[in-house]
Amino acid sequence: MSSSKPSPQEFLAAAEPGTRVVVRYRIEGGLTDALGELVARTEDGCTIRTRRSDVVIPLPLVVAAKQVPPPPPRRAPRQQP
Repeated sequence: MSSSKPSPQEFLAAAEPGTRVVVRYRIEGGLTDALGELVARTEDGCTIRTRRSDVVIPLPLVVAAKQVPPPPPRRAPRQQP
């Protein structure tokens, strides 16, 4: 009796909007990751808000997904001597 781990698609379907996630998905020529906040999901895909932009990822292209902790606080700028 082993409890099976949800597939990446099942994880994304169950995750609440606002959850910080990393999603690995297929692109032409390989794989890439999107790290950020889950802002939307549909039957066919999910939208991750990264630092650069919103990334729409079709669920059939997802190969891994998991929740990640909040980002560390930003460091203060260096002081000039």
